[in-house]
Amino acid sequence: MAIKTASSWFSPRLDQEVAFARWGHWGDPVLVFPTAGGDAHEIERMGLIGALWPLIETGRVKIYSCDSVAGRALAAKVGSQAHRCWLLDRFEEYVAHEVIPAIHADCANQPIPVIAAGASIGAFKALAVTCRYPNLFRAAIGLSGTYDLEALFGFTGDNHFYYASPLAFLPNLEGPPLAALRTRFILMAGGEGRWEDPSEAWRMAQILGAKSVPNRVDTWGKEWDHDWPTWHAMLPGYLEELAGGG
Repeated sequence: MAIKTASSWFSPRLDQEVAFARWGHWGDPVLVFPTAGGDAHEIERMGLIGALWPLIETGRVKIYSCDSVAGRALAAKVGSQAHRCWLLDRFEEYVAHEVIPAIHADCANQPIPVIAAGASIGAFKALAVTCRYPNLFRAAIGLSGTYDLEALFGFTGDNHFYYASPLAFLPNLEGPPLAALRTRFILMAGGEGRWEDPSEAWRMAQILGAKSVPNRVDTWGKEWDHDWPTWHAMLPGYLEELAGGG
């Protein structure tokens, strides 16, 4: 297995200790977000690191992950709706201002744009941080994405949620942030099997396309469920395409 490092620090933005892990020696940095209830080590426990091992071993990618702080709160309905929206917003700020600097420090202090990836709620996070901070991310890979959190959790009329959700803020995005995002790439993939809903990706693609943001939707068919074996099959191929000279 690849060399793994694990650490944690107290995040002033989230007001709690958050874990952070890395697998690999060198290669393009890829930040993989856990599913809703996951922690920084979920992708290893669930076999995704094993599926990515050929790319890690050959130095194509270095994989990073952090705790799903906001996702846990959303799934468990921790606190009020306002608190959960605040936490979602602050989690994205934590990624931009704490996790990305930690990745850059691990990459010889080079400010390399990162590929964001994730499945389910993790796909929402990958897409959200890329659209919100296109200067920090060069691509997003969303697998079996759940992008409409407003419908899923009933969020309405909250400023924190507006800034944290691409479906909310993208239609109004203009100027330099939009110009930067138009140089990035959003890839959304999913199956048509159990618990999958490809319509969420197509809706997101329509909004991205209306703003001239490069994107692609791949639908894998009815044999692919909303589950880890699907994501094991998907992510290595997409990183082969986008990372490490691919």
